[in-house]
Amino acid sequence: MRIGTGTSVGLVGLEAFTIQAQAFISPGLPYFSIIGLPDASLSESRERVKSACSATGFKWPETRVTVNLSPASMPKHGSTHDLAIAVAVMDAAGSIPDQGFEGALTLGELNLDGTVLPVNGLLPILLHARKHGIKRAYLPYGNLDEARMVPGVEVVGVRHLGELIEHVGGKARYRLSDEAATGATITGTDTATNDLPDMAQVVGQEQTKWALTVAAAGGHHMLMTGPPGSGKTMLASRLPSIMPPLNNKEQLEVASIRSLCGDLQRHGITDVPPFEAPHHTASTAALVGGGSGVAMPGAITRSHCGVLFMDEAPEFSPRALQTLREPLETGRILLSRSKGTASYPARFQLIMAANPCPCGFGYGTGERCTCSPRERTRYWNRLSGPILDRIDIQVSVPPVSSLLPTSEEPRDSSAQIRSRVTGARAVARARFSKEGWSCNAQASGEWLRRETSAKAIGLVSAALEAKRLSLRGADRAMRLAWTLADLDGRTSPRAEDVNAGIMMRTRLQ
Repeated sequence: MRIGTGTSVGLVGLEAFTIQAQAFISPGLPYFSIIGLPDASLSESRERVKSACSATGFKWPETRVTVNLSPASMPKHGSTHDLAIAVAVMDAAGSIPDQGFEGALTLGELNLDGTVLPVNGLLPILLHARKHGIKRAYLPYGNLDEARMVPGVEVVGVRHLGELIEHVGGKARYRLSDEAATGATITGTDTATNDLPDMAQVVGQEQTKWALTVAAAGGHHMLMTGPPGSGKTMLASRLPSIMPPLNNKEQLEVASIRSLCGDLQRHGITDVPPFEAPHHTASTAALVGGGSGVAMPGAITRSHCGVLFMDEAPEFSPRALQTLREPLETGRILLSRSKGTASYPARFQLIMAANPCPCGFGYGTGERCTCSPRERTRYWNRLSGPILDRIDIQVSVPPVSSLLPTSEEPRDSSAQIRSRVTGARAVARARFSKEGWSCNAQASGEWLRRETSAKAIGLVSAALEAKRLSLRGADRAMRLAWTLADLDGRTSPRAEDVNAGIMMRTRLQ
């Protein structure tokens, strides 16, 4: 009895596990079965694998073929495992050299004509393979650029199942289509920020630009309130252009998420922080992630290491807004569904924008406002106290009164602001090197109370006693003070930094 084997990797969220595909050809009526908790799309592999193997000249056994995917207790899904199943069946039939794929990973979706199609989620799969000592991986040709991001694993791109057979010394008859022969790869690493909208294009709003600079330098969350047309969306969309470039670890995390979502082909591999702006009608599942079986990432995970912009924030459903509370604190989201629990990273910078009232004209004297007090209360009550308490900076965005420049000095470009932000982040990263934090927004309350001067803490305590701040708000005000000190080149915050931090948090209260 010969047992054919093939190795693949499955995913539950971004957590990977090794799958061993074992094939056994036994006497009996012709039948092909796949066992080991496959989902519907994986069960359909039977027809894809059978047709693809036949397209290489392999004579499919006219008997019973059973493929087991172990571990049997873990649910498997998707078409990623087609190639491993085909290798296991041909190995069991003796059509490829014995142990030709021993210790190697085989991943890819098969077309009926035997061509190998790209798959999603390749980066976390290869990281798992490298961690567990797998040195070689046979992958779809269209995933090669993505695969080369992971050093330490030899990757071999294949366009057809026949190529895979020939690579280990087997024989196959096949013909590549023009599309398969050309192949398709993702774009290479993109480190340019020139294509991003520039902060210098924004007329006026110098106070809000400064608040965004502070937010970028410290990784702080922010709420902008102002009438329609004052530039809130325009300002928020330019935040990625002033944020520090992603480091290699962050690039890999962002690319892994995009790979799992199938968006890596569109975005490429870049050091520009991601920017997600869900519509205010987005559901809870669209924000945090959802789906049957194992939940897929939502907007908060896709904005990991970047910006989640919620325009018209009070128009989001209260339930959707409340789901942000835990990820804002922990930087992760845990989603339990019928077939498993998925854990996704969600350390994003939340930027909210809101009108002063439902009609948008409840600012200044409010003479143009048509909203009743009850409508205003209902509008703002959607942003609950616990949500607002987690917002570090609350700033008013006034209407622009003139298109003419107020000063002869040119407006700072995004590159100039990013230089200051990057310098402040570098100072914070060096200060927190032992703790493993990258910005002031991640500093713990214990560290803040230990390292901040007694005079500065006294100011925060006074605001706490006057009920201007909660205990969480007190910590966040101190984080803001440290960021202001970093931007001004000081080693620790002064009293004026603490006062400014308190004012930036309580502007709307």
